[in-house]
Amino acid sequence: MTVRTLHFTSEFATLLPELSVSPRVDDAAPEFELQAIELNHELAAELGLPPGWLDSDEALQALAGVRTPAGAQPVAQVYAGHQWGVFKPVLGDGRAQLLGEIDTPQGRYDVHLKGTGPTQLSRVDGWAAVGPMLREFLVSEAMHALGVPTTRSLAVIATGQHLERDGVQLPGAVLARVARSHLRFGSFQYVPGTGDLGLLRRLGDHAIQRLYPDAARAAHPYRALFASIASSHARLTADWMRLGFVHGVLSTDNVTISGETIDYGPCAFIDRYDPTVWYSSIDEHARYAYERQPEIMAWNLARLGDALAPLLGETPAEAQQVIDDTVQAYIDEYAERRLEAFTAKLGLRDTSPAQPLIERALRLLAAHSIDFTSFWAALADAAKGNEAPVREAFTAQGVAGSALLDTWLAEWRALQPSPEIIRSVNPRFIPRNHLLDAALTAANQGDFDAHRELLEVVRHPYAAPGAHPAKFAEPGPDLEFVTFCGT
Repeated sequence: MTVRTLHFTSEFATLLPELSVSPRVDDAAPEFELQAIELNHELAAELGLPPGWLDSDEALQALAGVRTPAGAQPVAQVYAGHQWGVFKPVLGDGRAQLLGEIDTPQGRYDVHLKGTGPTQLSRVDGWAAVGPMLREFLVSEAMHALGVPTTRSLAVIATGQHLERDGVQLPGAVLARVARSHLRFGSFQYVPGTGDLGLLRRLGDHAIQRLYPDAARAAHPYRALFASIASSHARLTADWMRLGFVHGVLSTDNVTISGETIDYGPCAFIDRYDPTVWYSSIDEHARYAYERQPEIMAWNLARLGDALAPLLGETPAEAQQVIDDTVQAYIDEYAERRLEAFTAKLGLRDTSPAQPLIERALRLLAAHSIDFTSFWAALADAAKGNEAPVREAFTAQGVAGSALLDTWLAEWRALQPSPEIIRSVNPRFIPRNHLLDAALTAANQGDFDAHRELLEVVRHPYAAPGAHPAKFAEPGPDLEFVTFCGT
């Protein structure tokens, strides 16, 4: 069968050349022994890729960064960013390249490769190992299945390289991912350092045209752009919080203006609930802990506003007022979306009686270290009169009985919660940290079975209790869990 080629465009590289550099230090293509480890045929179908293309040799070489496909002009994107609150004026794709864009039934998407080697922006060796790339593939697929806006992974391709990480030899790989855009808050933060107001306008216009076309019809398009970005992150952050997801490195260079989750390095899902928890090995002061994510996103938005300021007002004071108002609008919308999300987790429609129940439930979970995901899922049975699964979660933590739990359950059931709503929004199956860790350890040894089994599970997070083996719904050992950024 003849496979049609996939046509790329190079919109970003052509329109904004000041925001990119060559994707390699030299023009020599690396000597790879390529092998496709994971191919996302479901995503390929959704994007309308030519049938069979993803399995072709053309795709293998293009998605590994070895051969440039027709129409593509690969570039490493340049951006700045606040990392742990400290501004870095020049960051960028140090081990990645934007291959180009493709047109799909859902609109134009970026195709971005991660782990293709050193660029002019590299801070490490520029290559990626199999484990972190498979982590991003699996967790991004889980997030998509959970209804969270996210970049998605199209392929993980082993390169045949052997990389040294902390004295250990690991197999190399490239991740191919797609997104509505790879523009970051840091993309805008880079521009003021150039002193080029025209570039800032062109970048803003590109963002409006690509992501928020309604803003072009507003009285103040750039203010409307900023407001739209803030609104998208109110939704995104509420999604993270409802699922117990901890991003890990929520720096401004790791936040997209599209409102899609990006960069799944030291991320994790909460097992036993602790709102102060963080998992990243390099987050020494818990800046990006679970409970701090909403306020960090507000802070990040304020820094984006600083970069956009010349477009937001005629004077610095006017621009600052727009920034303050927009950040406050984010705070208000986030609070509303969080309340709506947790009200649904309780199986209720009316937020008024739900709010005190939500906060009391979270205090109970924290006080007794109850598994976050299991508790909310068990409410479906409790809503039908079977409270045993909820109570067993407390018993397992050594809480034989709790008057506070008794009172909470009685008040909650009196509101007649819907089991159907509970089942529709509370997953039973998430990427359990210990299972993912074990799967990646095996993958480093060439055994991908555990990863593929877990991938199939997390693609169906709302499945009935018996749909997958019980181990996939159980929390891990009560041990301190640490994740690493992959570099």
